[in-house]
Parts: sequence; C-alpha cells; structure tokens
Amino acid sequence: MRKLSFIAFASLFVMGCKEKAKTIDKFDPNASVSIDYTVIEKQSISKLVEVSGSVISNDYVELHPETNGRVTFLQIPEGKVVSAGTVLVKLNDADLQAQLEKIKVQLDLAQTNEQRNKQLLSIKGINQSDYDVSAQQVKSYKADMAYTQSLIDKTVIKAPFTGQLGLRQISLGAFINTATTVVTLQKTDDLKIDFTVPEVYKNLVKVGSKVSVETAGEENGKLEATINAIEPQIMATSRNLKVRASVKGKLMPGSFAKIYLADASAAATSIMVPTNVIIPDSKTKQIVIVKNGKAKFVSVETGYRTQTAVEITKGLQVGDSVIVAGMLFVKEGSKLKIGKALSNIDITK
Repeated sequence: MRKLSFIAFASLFVMGCKEKAKTIDKFDPNASVSIDYTVIEKQSISKLVEVSGSVISNDYVELHPETNGRVTFLQIPEGKVVSAGTVLVKLNDADLQAQLEKIKVQLDLAQTNEQRNKQLLSIKGINQSDYDVSAQQVKSYKADMAYTQSLIDKTVIKAPFTGQLGLRQISLGAFINTATTVVTLQKTDDLKIDFTVPEVYKNLVKVGSKVSVETAGEENGKLEATINAIEPQIMATSRNLKVRASVKGKLMPGSFAKIYLADASAAATSIMVPTNVIIPDSKTKQIVIVKNGKAKFVSVETGYRTQTAVEITKGLQVGDSVIVAGMLFVKEGSKLKIGKALSNIDITK
C-alpha cells in the first residue's frame, strides 16, 4: 500500500513540474523596448571655455659671467628690486688692469714719437713712410687698449634691466666660469600668461580681446588679461594653439592659471544633448533617435561641453527625437515603446 502511494505521489510531482515548465516565458528579441525621449530644439548658451596656462615674467634672465675668474665684489640684495646698470658682481681683473696701464704708457710714447715725426716731415727731415709707421703704431696701441678694456668690462656683471632679484647662487671669493648661474632677475610688475587653446576653439581668441584669469590662492578673484599675441600655427603634436596675454596684478611668476574664454556672439544658439546619450565608437560618436517608431543610430560631431551636456555641431536637426533612457537596450531598427517626453532644455541645464 505504501509503495502504491509513493508511485502516485511521484507521478503527480512530475506532472506538476511539466505544467510549470510550460508557463515560463521565452525572451522575444522582437519585443518593443521601453524608452524615454526628448525633442531637439535650439537653445541659447553662454559658452565659457576653461583652459590652463602659466604666469611668466615679461622679462626674465639668468645672469652668467662672460669670463672665468674669482669673485672680488658681491652685492646681490636677494629678493630686492634693482635698477638697470646696478653692479652686482666683479671678478678679479688685476692682470687686465696692469696690462691696460702698460698699453697706456706705450700709447703715450707712440703719440710723442708721432708728433715728433710729424714736425720732421713738415721740414722734410724724414720721408712719408717713416711717419706712417709711427702713426700706425698709435692706432695699434689704441686698439689694444680698447680690447683690454672690453675684457675688463666682461669681469663686471650688471643688471640689464630694472627688476627683482632672486636668490644668489655664489659667494664672495668663489671661482666661477661662464656656466655658473649667479642670480636670476625678472620683472614682477609686468607679467604675461602663456596658455594653449584646442583647435576647435581657435575662433574664441583674437589679438586685443579680453579673457578672465584665475590663479590658486588669489584673494581678489578673477583678473582681466588682454591677448597680445597668437602663435601663427597650430602645434601638430597636440592640435593646440599657443596664446600669450598680458595681465596686471600681484601674481607670482610660474603660477598655474585658469583662463576662461567667452563666446563673443551673444546670440549664439546651439543643439545641446545630455552627455550620457553619446555612444562612443572607435571612429565616430553616435546617438539613437526615434524614426517611424523604430531606433536609428546616427553619427554626430560634438563641440562645446558643460558638466551635464554637450553641443552637437553636426548630425542632428531641430525636431529630432533623441532617446535619453533605455538606449543601451536597443539596436538598429528595434521597435520602441514610447515612454516619457522630457524637456530638452531642462535635462541639459
């Protein structure tokens, strides 16, 4: 009896499993995909492009000696402003000074002989060639004296322009050569900013136009700079354009700076879409739109970007319906189950 009960129970269990298996739904690849969409419309945007740059001095120089020698005079007020022509360093020139004195004595004697021969020539006491030799000797000593003086001048290091000194790198009595850096000098009241702009934004920079500048730790907020030069060619390695602007303010040369470029066209209107609807490909960027109730992939070109949206410069038209939710589940020609219609302006703010 127990055996018959077990067989009946097993039969009922198998039949129940078969009935449950029949109720399992299979995946339908042709089923409609639920999506949300937005209708493209043009909107006014304030294009503000942020690029990075560096603050540099308008004039900067590392001072090196023009000759080798021992430092006999050193007056470098570190961090202070010095005027153009201020003597900072002198090297030992005792041998050159002695040589200069010797040439002066020889020049005096040669000039005396030249005057004497000139008088003798006037009374036919000597011929012209003898006088020419004495006159040539005077010129030779004068040239030697000028050359020696130039060597003496090279032992003196002066400030080439008015500016602020850096930290001195030598000490009194040190022997230095032409490769030795003595000190740096730069103008800190006349500054420039060098920055690069991507090729796509080259129309936002023009000579004479204004840009906003912001540096780390600057308490006065953004400063205004004027573009005064643009590199005449785009760098092939980075496809960037190098720009130089002048700025007034208490900035530190070498500081990192953020430069903000604004679109000069106040009436600029563009097509904007959320950044998450862009499907990157190895060669192109694609967006999925609704066409006759089905999904269609279109290639687009992008431009200006914000934190939440991107400008479409090519590939979309006003009135196109762009899928903004569910696009990861669709493929070319998929049937769509239309859901919410979202405002294009609201989702791209």
